Formats: sequence, C-alpha cells, structure tokens
Amino acid sequence: MAIKDSNTEQLIKDTAKRIFFAEGKLHATTQDIADAAGVSRTSLHYYFRSRDLLLKQVFNDALTGLTKQLYALMEAEMDFKEKIRQLIDLFLTETIAFPYREIFLITEMLDGDADIYVQKEKGASKMAAFLKQIEAEMEMGTISKMDPTQFMMNIMALNSHPLVMRPLHKQMFNLTDAEYMKKMDERKKIICDLILK
Repeated sequence: MAIKDSNTEQLIKDTAKRIFFAEGKLHATTQDIADAAGVSRTSLHYYFRSRDLLLKQVFNDALTGLTKQLYALMEAEMDFKEKIRQLIDLFLTETIAFPYREIFLITEMLDGDADIYVQKEKGASKMAAFLKQIEAEMEMGTISKMDPTQFMMNIMALNSHPLVMRPLHKQMFNLTDAEYMKKMDERKKIICDLILK
C-alpha cells in the first residue's frame, strides 16, 4: 500500500481552499483543482475520493481554524473594547481572505447539509459565556443596550456584507480592486466606531 505524502495532501487542500473560498469558484472540478495544484487528477483522488469530500474537508479545516481563534479571543483576559476591536479585525481579515466561504455555508445549509457545521456543545457554551460578557458590558454602559445576539450579528453583518457584495459595490461606486480593499481596511475603525460608544 502506498504511503500518502502529507505535503501533497496539504498542497491540494490549500489550492482547493484558494479556488473555492478566495476566488469563489464553488463549482470548480477536481481537474481544475489538480491543474492549479500541479498534480494529476488520479493523485487528487488518491487523497480525496470525491470533490465533495475535498470541499467539506477544506471548509471544516478553515472553519475550525477560525473558530479556534474566535474562542481564544472570547475567553481572553483583556479590555472589552480591545477584545471587540480584535474580533472585528479577525472577522474582516478572514472575510477579505475568503469572501466566498459564507456563501458556501449558506448554500450547504439551504441544501440540507448544515448538520456537519452545527457547533459542538463546547463552542456553544463559549458563545453563551461571551454573550453574557456582552450583556454585562451593556449594563455598565460600555456599549448600547440590545439583545447580545443582535450585537454579534451587527459585527458579522458589518464585516461580511460589503465583501460578499463586492462585485456589485465595485460597479455601483466605480471602484478598482485597490480602492475597494482600501475601503475594507478603513472599515475596521468605522465598525468599531459604530459598535462601541
């Protein structure tokens, strides 16, 4: 039995991640991914039996990496406003790097495949603890009072919407890629100013 090369496997996953979530080619074939990675399609199938298995593996890896960073921030002992600034920076940085990941997640949920993305109990308890922290900060007047879940949804929406809508916004406002990315970088401060008092 042949021994799998972890470098080749990682190269295939990194290439698929870029094609699916950075370039937005959610319908890319295994041949497209193999060509971009510089490997044969047979080699790709050796590591991943199907395109769907590769796609789900890549998505789960990306999501796991993001959630680990999010949970670490949620639990960090630091000033609340600084924590929110870092959270906004993380969300925006990740969404800029992989603007089509959310579209993929929504598509999968609509197709009924959301069960693979349901948060584990550990993650849900960390989010619940963070929502309680947000509520406590609201009581202290650090941020405006509202349902804590609305606060988190505001952060996510203000970060992801402009990037998901990037093609339309670029055309609507007649912006180059460089101009649009400059505006996305400026959003970090704008979102903080909107969210924090």
